[in-house]
Amino acid sequence: MKFFLPLILAIALPSCAQVELPQTSRTLNAEVLTAIKSMPSGKGYAASQKDVDRLAASVTLKNGVITQDLEKIGPTFCSGATYLVFLRTIERLRLQNSSFLPAEKWARFANLGVADGEEIFGRWNANGPGTAKLFADLNCGVNFTSYDHARPGDFLKMWWTDAIGAKERGHLVIYLSQTPTTLTYWSANQPNGYGKKTTPKSKIKHHLFSRLTTPKNLTKASQISKKDPFLADMLRKDFTWSQVTKACKVKTTP
Repeated sequence: MKFFLPLILAIALPSCAQVELPQTSRTLNAEVLTAIKSMPSGKGYAASQKDVDRLAASVTLKNGVITQDLEKIGPTFCSGATYLVFLRTIERLRLQNSSFLPAEKWARFANLGVADGEEIFGRWNANGPGTAKLFADLNCGVNFTSYDHARPGDFLKMWWTDAIGAKERGHLVIYLSQTPTTLTYWSANQPNGYGKKTTPKSKIKHHLFSRLTTPKNLTKASQISKKDPFLADMLRKDFTWSQVTKACKVKTTP
C-alpha cells in the first residue's frame, strides 16, 4: 500500500498515571479520533519505495516510547497514515496504564522497515485486508461489513474494483461519517495528503470495517510469526472475497 508528511510530531501525549483502560469499543474509537487530531494536514500523496523507507526511518522506539518524526517523511500514503494513527492510539492507551503492552512486546510495532506481510506493519501495509487480518489474528478487534453499524473511528478498507490482491486498487482509511449515498473518512488521500475526503458508495466494490475492541490482546503481537503468507501472497496472487471473509473472520455486523 502507500505513505506521506513533514512536521515534527513526536508522540507527546498527556500522562495520566494509573488510569483504567477504556472499557468499550465506543471509547476506544474516541481514542482513534483524538489521535487523528494530532496529525498534520495536507503535505501531498506519494507511495514509492522511497516514501516507505522514509516513513520507516521516521518511526523509532526508545526507552519504551515510539516517536514519530514527521519532519522526515514528506508526502505519504493511506496505510502509512492510518498506521501512524494506530500507533498513536496505542501509545495513548499505554500512557493511561503503564502495565498495558510493556516495551518488550511493543517493539515489533515500531519496525516499519519490512516487506508486505511481515511483522506488524508489513501486515497492515499489505494489499488486501491487512488491518482486518491482523485484528483477527490478534483477536484484538472485530471485522464487519455493515454500513449501518459503522462508528466514527473504525478502520476501513475499500476496494475500487472486484480485484483483490495483485491487481487490486484500494484505499485504507478511518471512517468518520456517511449519508445514504456517500462515505466520509480520514487518511492520506490523493492528491492532497492527510485529511478528510468524501466518496460515493457507488464507487466502492468491496468494503471491510475493522474496530479495535480488545486492546489487551495486542500483547499477542509478540507471539505471531514473522511473516503472514496469506498477506505476503497478495503482492503476486489474486484472491476472492470469500477467501478474505474467511481469513479475517468477517461478520455481517460487529
